[in-house]
Amino acid sequence: MIQDTERLRNIISLDSELNKIQDEDILLERILLEARRVVGADAGSIYAVNGDHLVINYAQNDTLQKNLPPGKKLIYNIFTVPVTTNTISGYAAATGRALNVSDVYQIPPSAPYGFDPSYDTRAGYRSTSMLAVPLKTNTGAILGVIQIINKMTDQGEVTAFDRDDELLVTHFAANATVTLQRARMTRAILLRMIRMAELRDPKETGPHVNRVAGYSVEIYEAWASRTGVPRAALERTRDNLRMAAMLHDAGKVAISDTILKKPGRFTEDEYNIMKTHTWQGARLFLDKQSEFDELAQEVALNHHENWDGSGYPGHVDIQTGEPIDPNPDGSARGKAGTEIPLFGRIVAIADVYDALLSNRVYKDAWTEEDALAELKRLRGTKFDPDLIDIFFQVLPNIQTITERYARED
Repeated sequence: MIQDTERLRNIISLDSELNKIQDEDILLERILLEARRVVGADAGSIYAVNGDHLVINYAQNDTLQKNLPPGKKLIYNIFTVPVTTNTISGYAAATGRALNVSDVYQIPPSAPYGFDPSYDTRAGYRSTSMLAVPLKTNTGAILGVIQIINKMTDQGEVTAFDRDDELLVTHFAANATVTLQRARMTRAILLRMIRMAELRDPKETGPHVNRVAGYSVEIYEAWASRTGVPRAALERTRDNLRMAAMLHDAGKVAISDTILKKPGRFTEDEYNIMKTHTWQGARLFLDKQSEFDELAQEVALNHHENWDGSGYPGHVDIQTGEPIDPNPDGSARGKAGTEIPLFGRIVAIADVYDALLSNRVYKDAWTEEDALAELKRLRGTKFDPDLIDIFFQVLPNIQTITERYARED
């Protein structure tokens, strides 16, 4: 009884932590982690409802993670599950009720749901106990499903989830759903801003900015792990970075349609006007109210700076775009090396990589092989060499994000 009270107290204390997370993807990952911790589950997945299907957003597995080198993250396949009663997660979504299975390999033939062992075969893992709980709003709408796997005893043995586990995870899911609704509102507002930019510049699509944001977070997490950033600071920063990276080109709303929608390469004058989108975007965040505003300004202003100092806009006043302490010819001094803020350097890599793989009016999409070769070629000139090395270190995670936000451009 004392142990159950302590677990419930821990769940309640998580509410304030989750409420600090603003980005939907970051929140979903954290919800899955905390749901597993509540009942001591070895593994799990979290799904989001998309039409009549569930789409896997994150998968975690402590056993498989232990077999990876330090700093490496578990790679999982992107797949969908119909919202029907045929599968365990689908049953939870279709009925709106939790489903607790003590052994997925011993489900009776009369049950409406079943388990596909091919998932275990591909992963090299043995699922036994499984608990699927819907993320259900107070109006009954299903936003997704938390599916946790293999409850572990203190002796490291797999056991079944009990009724108390069901109640605790269901309580946690109800609280988490409220926070998830808020995060989805935040994401919707950001995507509306992106769609406004898309009306001006067709390249600024939702999938593009989600990919750039996801790539940026992967690079940052690996950099933070390498440099010893405390976990709490890492969590807070990656939440803000993901949203800031989505708005990296928000300043393009200030650029004329005749330039943004030109079906070909720019003249020198047109290119100089286009380059102003960096400081124009930074101006949107002059009245800073939060760490997010600080990060968003940093990213918008600096994501076209080059490691060797040849990028833009350089040292300028973001109110006017005028050079600060200019070169003798009156041009802005370029930022070079670590003069360029970290998050500008990170988003620069993410943005160029995605742009190379995308169709543009002036070029066809590059193959991934050619895009990766180009990033290597530009290591130490256009891009921070250490961050390029980290990019290739987390490339499998990058490719998973590419798959999740499939190309529509």
